[in-house]
Amino acid sequence: MGVEWSAPDGDHPARAASRRSMDAVSRGAKDEWLALFAPDAVVEDPVGPSIFDPDGKGHHGHHGISAFWDTTIANARRITFSVRDSFAAGDEVANVGTITSFLPDGSRVDTEGVFVYRVGPDGLIRSMRAFWEFDRAMATLRPS
Repeated sequence: MGVEWSAPDGDHPARAASRRSMDAVSRGAKDEWLALFAPDAVVEDPVGPSIFDPDGKGHHGHHGISAFWDTTIANARRITFSVRDSFAAGDEVANVGTITSFLPDGSRVDTEGVFVYRVGPDGLIRSMRAFWEFDRAMATLRPS
């Protein structure tokens, strides 16, 4: 299971882009994932200062987003998504769900959150903002 979608669906550009993004991540398809983003896109995952982004300013452009992949996504053996709800409005979608990261040592962690994608007229992702709490996620750390 890469992406489990039990949320409302529909033909909305931001929702479609979010689903393509999750699918690429779940398959470990970095180049395909990067191609979903506009050249000036920003990824904030999580929003604000974190161990992944000490300044809390996000990862900018393909170079910054690629580095984000290398320091976060690439460190998981596998990542799955479960989306329980989805709200599309304007050029954005807010998905509510869980990201499960299976770590190299065999443990796993669940990240509950709200994941907001904004797209441009071309359908490319302009921003991805993930609202989740590090301590809450780490409290779910357990053996697989």
